[in-house]
Amino acid sequence: MFNTRPTRTAEFKAGDKVVWAEGTYQDTPGVFIRLRQDVNWAEIEQCNGVVRGHPVAWLQHSDPPGNTVL
Repeated sequence: MFNTRPTRTAEFKAGDKVVWAEGTYQDTPGVFIRLRQDVNWAEIEQCNGVVRGHPVAWLQHSDPPGNTVL
């Protein structure tokens, strides 16, 4: 059975730059691809091109939306 209720309210969209805020890969940058069927897990492309699943609760935006650098 999959969880269809997210544990976090942070919204990620495909292409968002993320960083692991917790867990083994803490401070590792990546790109959000999509949520998995269990919405508490996401597929993230790591900087080496590998796509892996990680808990959404461990992620945060590395460049918060609306924080555009000129």
